[in-house]
Amino acid sequence: MVNNVAFSVLDVSPIVAGGTVADSLRNTLDLARHAEKWGYERFWLAEHHNSPSIASSATSVVIAHVAAGTSTIRVGSGGIMLPNHSSLVIAEQFGTLEALYPGRIDLGLGRAPGTDHLAAAALRGASGRDGHDFPEQLEELRAYFAGRMPVRAIPGEGTSVPIWLLGSSDFSARLAAELGLPFAFAGHFSPQQLMPALELYHRNFQPSRVLEEPYAMVAMNVILADTDEEAARLATSGQQLFLSFIRNKPGPLPPPVDSMEELWTEREKWALQQNLGGSIVGGPDTVRTKLEKLIRDTRANEIMAVAHIYDHQARLRSYELLADLAGLRKPAAGTVRD
Repeated sequence: MVNNVAFSVLDVSPIVAGGTVADSLRNTLDLARHAEKWGYERFWLAEHHNSPSIASSATSVVIAHVAAGTSTIRVGSGGIMLPNHSSLVIAEQFGTLEALYPGRIDLGLGRAPGTDHLAAAALRGASGRDGHDFPEQLEELRAYFAGRMPVRAIPGEGTSVPIWLLGSSDFSARLAAELGLPFAFAGHFSPQQLMPALELYHRNFQPSRVLEEPYAMVAMNVILADTDEEAARLATSGQQLFLSFIRNKPGPLPPPVDSMEELWTEREKWALQQNLGGSIVGGPDTVRTKLEKLIRDTRANEIMAVAHIYDHQARLRSYELLADLAGLRKPAAGTVRD
């Protein structure tokens, strides 16, 4: 079953303890180059702000960095938080990206701020947008691409960049279904809402000139190692990072630990389970079983793997194992795969 869906990568250019932003951006490009070689469908960057663990806040710039350093893999946003920006600016930015890297750019859009209230106010300024007018802003953006606005988006006008709607609740699922757009759900931090949102999307989908049938992507924390025990240890970096968020003491991505039991309270452990409980962690056999269930339950067309792993080589190894498990790598010409 895992061989029948596409697999992609979601990255935030993680800043690790003891590392620098420059290190993070170099590692992001290195991961993207490996993902391209291993057969992943797309490589998306996420917009977050005011976080000492994330270097992808200038998302369009990092997309250009990755697209310039690769040649075939699709590169895009997972996502651009549209209420943080002018629709005209996003049309121009992604029109430029599409002109530079034709046929390789995706525009995933979300309506959350991707940050805390203070940073959101700094980003959104006098506009005071809170996402409630997201459908209207989305229509405005599409109108810029279509050349239906009194102000022309150049570059941008006439650009056919695929637009995806992203969500962690049913709001964007409903809107994507209504407009006949592809939908990506943030299962990596909102697993409780995953099934209701996807069921709503499939049930209400209206065919459009973009899609005849629904296309659903599920983003999920997927961490592999050669053994279940090593994968579980690698996953503690992301768990510690989430702890720092709920304690309002954010920091860089920490190194893994042997056990979390002395680091969290029972209440914090419960909170992590609510947000990270859908994570798929283990050796190849364990992960295959869990992925098959996820794909069967969600009817996902594509899995976008997220891996908050401290050591860059271990992160590469995780994605390499996933590519092998999913059969992404094509055999070289003249060879026979067992």
